[in-house]
Amino acid sequence: MNGPVTYDELATVMKGRAGLDVDPAALAAQPDAEFARFDLDSLGLLGVVSELEQRYGRAIGGLPETCRTPRTFLAAVNGQLGTGA
Repeated sequence: MNGPVTYDELATVMKGRAGLDVDPAALAAQPDAEFARFDLDSLGLLGVVSELEQRYGRAIGGLPETCRTPRTFLAAVNGQLGTGA
């Protein structure tokens, strides 16, 4: 995969790793809403990070503790993957 990670991909990974059925349009429409609003907790976020690391073959460090919203998460992930925000 080349990236960047999108809201659509984030929603897919949230479903696969955390069992959450999140509409990608809802993530995109509310990019500054905290993940808790989408029922994603810190353990679920670790699963999302793990899945993205596997998909992209690159380590993603320190994100679960610092990113609380889809916008900040995608910016940080895409910055670390070198794909832009």
